[in-house]
Amino acid sequence: MSRQSKKQGLIFIISGPSGSGKTTLLKNLLGNKALKNRLVRSISFTTRPRRSGEQDKRDYFFISEKRFKQEQKAQNLLEWTKYLGYCYATPKVFIESQLKKAKHVILCLDLKGTRSIKRRYPNLTVTIFVTPPSLDTLLHRITTRCNKTKEEEVKQRLRLAQQELSAAGTYDYCVVNKNLNQAIKELKGIILKEIAYLKYRALQKCRP
Repeated sequence: MSRQSKKQGLIFIISGPSGSGKTTLLKNLLGNKALKNRLVRSISFTTRPRRSGEQDKRDYFFISEKRFKQEQKAQNLLEWTKYLGYCYATPKVFIESQLKKAKHVILCLDLKGTRSIKRRYPNLTVTIFVTPPSLDTLLHRITTRCNKTKEEEVKQRLRLAQQELSAAGTYDYCVVNKNLNQAIKELKGIILKEIAYLKYRALQKCRP
């Protein structure tokens, strides 16, 4: 009689500096035919204001600082960070409910958040760092994004980007986002490979 192994999902974390294109890549992966029925996006809490085109409960859960502190106190957050004066966090209930259903979760996190999730789920977390092809490209993307904001914010984003780039080697994979379609193809290959390996491990555990 064969033994059944408990099914479980994986957590795919995509990180990268501001302007690396990680959010665009994540959205394209979720719409990919081979992945859209395999991946579930984790929606984060944030205290920052909504940007043009963003929707509550689709892009983020936009909440007040008071509500954020309540979630912290209730230990409902797997990780949290503060970026440019606003708080961001990953809800614990959603992630754990998806893993129990053997769903694969994908999300964008900074270095601090990635390390927190990896410590909590070391055997289920796959970390992927996205980099721009060059620092000049990164500078152009950040400057374009912040053309209506203060110069100090551009400098702050660049400082944070340099810190994040220095930690790229600690991730399981690194993808250079020089060409969007090529980067999507590479990320898709990584995800499908890791899902296949998870199934292989489960089959090995089922052997008598």
